[in-house]
Amino acid sequence: MGTFPSLNLLIQELIQVNIMAHYAFLDKNNIVILVIVGNDENSDVYDWEIYYGSKKGLKCKRTSYNTQGGTHLLGGTPFRKNYAGVGYTYDEQRDAFIPPKPFNSWTLNEETCLWESPTPYPNDDKFYTWDEDSLSWVELQSM
Repeated sequence: MGTFPSLNLLIQELIQVNIMAHYAFLDKNNIVILVIVGNDENSDVYDWEIYYGSKKGLKCKRTSYNTQGGTHLLGGTPFRKNYAGVGYTYDEQRDAFIPPKPFNSWTLNEETCLWESPTPYPNDDKFYTWDEDSLSWVELQSM
């Protein structure tokens, strides 16, 4: 009997041979309302962004599952700064997907298009949560 590859391995193989890609549908304010798996943009058959967009009557932009903070996690070419998620904003000038702002005090890093706290996350083995009132990281207590 042969062995079957794991689902993760199969997905990675599909990505490497350019069979699949992810697409984000945007509302009129460029907010992501849906992300789907579709055909790879490198196909010569269609401009898939236009094709999928026309099927739903919405603007559609390709997004890379492996891109975070302007870095491709598998060493490839980063695409649109971040993988799109529902609620993210597509910024046309930056050609980037930006996550929702988590707290009023946080600022956007122009390089990564990710939000950063005014105080860096502590560099130790403990877990923290952000406290907006004190503008600081508060250690989570174990139960």
